[in-house]
Amino acid sequence: MNPLYLDKENLTIDDLVSVARSGRDVAVSSFGEARVARTSALIERWVKEKRVIYGITTGFGALCNVTISEKDTRRLQENILMSHAAGVGEPLSESVVRAIMALRVHDLSLGYSGCRMETIRYLLAFLNQDVIPVVPEKGSVGASGDLAPTAHLGLVLIGRGEAFHHGERVSGAEALSRIGLSPLQLAAGEGLALINGTQVMSAIGALVVNDAVRLSKMADIACAMSLEVLMGSNSEFDPRIHQVRPHPGQLATADNMLRLTAESQIIASHQGCARVQDAYTLRCAPQIHGASKDAVAHARRVIDIEINSTTTNPLIFPDTEEVRLGGNFHGQPIAMAADYLSMGLAELGSVSERRIERLVNPQLSELPAFLIKEGGINSGLMIGQYAAAALVSENKVLAHPACVDSIPTSANKEDHVSMGTIAIRQSREILTNVENVIAIELLCAAQAYDLLTETHPLTAGRGTREAYRVIRRHVPFMAQDRELYKDIQAMVQVLRSGEILDAVERAVGRICVEK
Repeated sequence: MNPLYLDKENLTIDDLVSVARSGRDVAVSSFGEARVARTSALIERWVKEKRVIYGITTGFGALCNVTISEKDTRRLQENILMSHAAGVGEPLSESVVRAIMALRVHDLSLGYSGCRMETIRYLLAFLNQDVIPVVPEKGSVGASGDLAPTAHLGLVLIGRGEAFHHGERVSGAEALSRIGLSPLQLAAGEGLALINGTQVMSAIGALVVNDAVRLSKMADIACAMSLEVLMGSNSEFDPRIHQVRPHPGQLATADNMLRLTAESQIIASHQGCARVQDAYTLRCAPQIHGASKDAVAHARRVIDIEINSTTTNPLIFPDTEEVRLGGNFHGQPIAMAADYLSMGLAELGSVSERRIERLVNPQLSELPAFLIKEGGINSGLMIGQYAAAALVSENKVLAHPACVDSIPTSANKEDHVSMGTIAIRQSREILTNVENVIAIELLCAAQAYDLLTETHPLTAGRGTREAYRVIRRHVPFMAQDRELYKDIQAMVQVLRSGEILDAVERAVGRICVEK
């Protein structure tokens, strides 16, 4: 694969995923290098002229009125990395840190920060030679950028902190030595430029949104499978119903469900039965799943804008040789989108759990209790529903919005903060929980299909039968009790791999998020 030029104007979420998860090589073009050099030369000149510029020749935050002499500017930049590296908790995953570094390079290479190309090359070397700084996941309030976590990243550039190299945790100095680099001597303004931005919340957000798009499609597939084995109807997906309430996600879900269940002998077998309407978890899937898809689509639009923005401060405009102080580092756009995304994802899990209950409850499904033969000696999928219920309940706590809270920092200079990094970390946790819930629904639906077709040899829909086939390649029919957690783990891995979605889309066309 050709290297990705991180100074490109339109960096996509797919680009970022390829760097974060596939280890794609990265570079900066000659055009980007020239842009960076032009601005860094301005900073060097202004320092010599003893201009007073926030964060370059002054202290930070509430200490912005303290002027720093030219001889101390380098020490100032190292001090900001050491003093701000106050993160706590477990390290962020390798993929997230790779995404953070890629976004940091992208922002710096746009040429508004004054950072030198030499510094950017260190970050490129980290990405291309598998040096992953140890970045604790907690400690950012999401304004003035993600200061604490990005400071930990910056420490490794100067031979401090810690990093993983090919999976081994070593000191920052050792990591640099292993790839043939000496500790970087930071120039004026570079310490601040390295930490002042929304790259941590944006990186997590990009990966979460990428996975949320896939998960929202998988929710439709799981729902379609449940609909069939619960003897539901697909008449509620008639496009005429949804065209008179044309929310994009609702329209997409109804269309997806129709195509997934097309040619279903199971659904055709009970047309004209006494049941008038299906339960809401089936009948209202377009309205419920659709609203969640709209939340995902909104978050994706916000993240698309953010990963192509400059969020540092101060901003240098080389064309006019001016400096402007602003607040692009404030994470409010991401915070609010992340909280909305959390609610959308939580609802996908909530409605899935209710379908799981319908599948395992013989009074609702007309199938063997807990989807197992010889009930009593076997418990079947009984506790799968318990696990789903626990995850859904946990999501209700995690979906509490983080953006509505603010604790002032820096002696009240920073008197409103976004908590955006907390918000998107909550989204990530909710997404993981919902992946497990949807996996349990898929297990239940496949088991129900086997039990149903033993007595009624009917084929599933064009899309649902492809999903069933993939599931059975990885998880066999449960004839008697076995360790259920292994089945759930296997199902989650299949869901994440995209194998089910790929097979279904080959059969019915693209499963859409908005229409």
